[in-house]
Amino acid sequence: MQTGFDDFLTLEVNNLHVDVLTGIYSEETHLPQPLRISIRARLRIADHYDPSTPLTQSKNYMDLKHAASTALPEGVHFTLIEAVADHIIDTIFLQDDKVSHVEVKIVKLALSERGEEIGITLGRGRK
Repeated sequence: MQTGFDDFLTLEVNNLHVDVLTGIYSEETHLPQPLRISIRARLRIADHYDPSTPLTQSKNYMDLKHAASTALPEGVHFTLIEAVADHIIDTIFLQDDKVSHVEVKIVKLALSERGEEIGITLGRGRK
């Protein structure tokens, strides 16, 4: 019986707080802006996961965290947060060819006055 749902595996890292040189304010002050970054990476999946399935059949979550933190170039000013998201996506695609799609959500924390989330979500499929 067809249910209309495909099998999938999505790895997630949510709510990383990262300071990045971005936007016009950073350009003027040379001070990084606080961002909250969340990542969803869709992977090709194994036929089945059992207790002895090796990590090579999935992906290390820390790779996603690295792409949104230590892999961001130090001292580089990103005019748009869209460019930050693209850099993260490119890094994740380079890390592992099992990744088929990446979605990055970036919230500019400095713009929030009452807890609202102001920012972007950028998703790209592997080309």
